[in-house]
Order: sequence, then structure tokens, then C-alpha cells
Amino acid sequence: MKIAVEGCMHGDLDNVYRTLQHLEKSQNTKIDLLLCCGDFQAVRNEQDLKSLNVPPKYRSMNSFWKYYSGAEVAPYPTIFIGGNHEASNYLWELYYGGWVAPNIYFLGAAGVVRFGNVRIGGLSGIYNDRHYRLGRFERPPYDQSTIRSVYHVREYDVRKLMELKEPIDVFLSHDWPVRITDYGDWKELVRRKHYFRQEIEEKRLGSKAAAELLEKLKPNYWFSAHLHCKFAALVQHGEGGPLTKFLALDKCIAGRDFLQIVEIESDAGPYEIQYDEEWLAITRRFNPIFPLTTKGANFRGLNLEMEDCLEWVRSRLREKGCKPFEFVRTAPSYDPSRSNFGGALTVNPRNPQTESFLQLLELPYLLDRNPDAKDFSPHPSLSVKRGISDDNEDIPIDDVDDDDDDDVELPKVDNVES
Repeated sequence: MKIAVEGCMHGDLDNVYRTLQHLEKSQNTKIDLLLCCGDFQAVRNEQDLKSLNVPPKYRSMNSFWKYYSGAEVAPYPTIFIGGNHEASNYLWELYYGGWVAPNIYFLGAAGVVRFGNVRIGGLSGIYNDRHYRLGRFERPPYDQSTIRSVYHVREYDVRKLMELKEPIDVFLSHDWPVRITDYGDWKELVRRKHYFRQEIEEKRLGSKAAAELLEKLKPNYWFSAHLHCKFAALVQHGEGGPLTKFLALDKCIAGRDFLQIVEIESDAGPYEIQYDEEWLAITRRFNPIFPLTTKGANFRGLNLEMEDCLEWVRSRLREKGCKPFEFVRTAPSYDPSRSNFGGALTVNPRNPQTESFLQLLELPYLLDRNPDAKDFSPHPSLSVKRGISDDNEDIPIDDVDDDDDDDVELPKVDNVES
């Protein structure tokens, strides 16, 4: 199986798909799947731009809306995680994962799916220690604080991933596991990105949560983005233990290293995205303690015995099937012939995919439950502040949404075999 991996998409689906189609023709190969490591920007319309944490001058529709509307169809099955520049209102509808457009699948705040016999997991967002143990209290429309905290990784989602027992082939995170630079050529990285030096030397560059998951899950491959540069590392888990091949990639810009083709041993195709039994069992076990205010989850007393739950899930999937529920539009698509950017932000509807998913697992729908007013915003000491000393979302990384030239130019793409 040949998998294309892309760094930060930034809504530029047209260029990424065209690049892959060119590679297929020029190299006489077939790509089976595209993975994106965040900042996907599934912006359906101008209202979604209000939930995208970028300066107003950088808010643009880009090309996702074409795939959402049906004007274009993704030529490759595409799986992505969220980063720190997302249409967070739309992704909240699909907290558990789902199709954001035909053939384009969001893994959710955390998730695992199967593509053929390849098991793919991921964690959306970036790490921020001040918000890590809070619940999911943010609701659209977001204010200046919640538009940033909404994409911060939460302990609840990480704890779910930590319960995985079956091997993971590929794992995606937006920010890098902290100290991953110890396993690669960090001196060359600092030569190119001198402003990373202090963070690297102080062992602060990256996500503590991702590092815990890397140590626990030991996947064959781990792909990241966020810092807008290419960086490779090889992690050996203990003497004689398994290896994890780590690769971070750049954003989709002409001439940059934003794509990599990875060949992974797999069963013969055709392949399709399917639910993962173990992940569904974990989701069912954890959903009763889903924290929806600033108060974090209470893990005490949680029954983590999975065997009975796994058997129940298997029975449901035999009855209902393993394929995710079909894509449904829940908001109008952008119309380039007219503008409605000045309109009020509408309340998010219940996404039928999420409703069907929860019905499959016989779980209640909780996403539209509003926190009490007193719980809606965190204590001032927990508010999001800017600054490199607090977290790395504001590290100067070439200007996160700069005005780089948009001319289409193929990057250098290497093949990596399993």
C-alpha cells in the first residue's frame, strides 16, 4: 500500500491533489491513501472563517468548499486530524470523527480507523499545559480565548488512546512529541530554524501528551506537522525493542517538503475506511465521563475491562456494518458569486453522522449540552496567553499564515519503504 503523507494543508486541497496526480503519472505508480497532519481547514462557507484562529487578513476560503459542495471530489481517500488553524465549529460537530466531505474523513478529537488491514490512529490539536486537564467547555460562537483553547489537546482524549492494546501501524499528531529531536539531527534543524534552539535545549519543543502516546503505543510510523519544516527521527523503544519512524513535514507551499510517499506492507486492495472495534469499545466505556465544562473528567471508578464491551461492539458491527455513516451537509456551501460574511454565526446543528454513530453505540448525544454560565469560561489564571514561554503554538514558524508565493511547483518527494 502506498500512502501519501502531507504536513499542514491550510485548505489547499487543489494543489495537493494535483501534485499527487502528477506524481502518479510521472512515476507510474498508484497512491492508495492521503494522510494530512493538521491545519486542514475544512471551511465550508464564510461563516466558518469566524471559527478559524488566524488574523482576519489571512482568512480566505481556499479550496475545501469545492469538495464539500460536490463541485470537486477528492481523488484519493483522505484522512486528517485537526491542528491549531481549523474551522473548529465544523469539527466539533464531528467530535467522534466522520466525513467532512465525500472521501475526506476526519479522525475526530482522537480516533482510530482501519484502512484495509492498516490501523491508523491520531490526536487532533496542540498541547497546552494550562488547558490539558479541563473539559470540552468551548462552544461556538467562540470568543478571543475559546477560539484558541478549543483546539488544545485534552487529557480525556489522550487517556482514551492510552487504553489501546492492539498494535498501531500509523499515528498522526499535529505538534511533535516532546524530545523527539533527541532521535534525529537536531543540530541541522537548529541551523535551519535557529529559534528552536532554546526550546530544544530545555526539552520543551513539542507535546508532552504526544510523547506519552509515542512511548505507550510504539507505532511503526508517526507523522506530524505544525512547525513548517521537514524533520526525521528514528526511535527505538528499549534495547532490541520496536522502532518508530518519525517524520514531520512542511506546509503546502511551492518548493517545500510538504509531501512524502510511504510504502507499507498490507493485504491486497481494494481498501476502504472502516471503524476500529477496539476504539469503539473504548469510546463506549469512556463516554459516560465525557467532560463538557471546565471541570476535567473523573477517571476514578471507570470500568476499563474491555472484553465484554469488545464483544458487544463486534456484535453491533456484524449487524450494522463497519463502514462509517454517509456524509451529510449541515451548512450551506460557499458561493463565490455572493458574500454573506457579515451575517450572524448560526448555532451548529446536530450532525446526522454523529447521531448515527452514537446510536450505533447506544450512547446519548452530548455535544450540544451547554455548560453552566459560571463554567463557560475558565478562571482568568487559565486563560490563553500568547508567548513562546507558555507553549509552542506561537513559536515563529515562518509566519503561520504568511503570503508565500502560491505558484504550483512540485516538491521533492521521496519514497520510504516499510
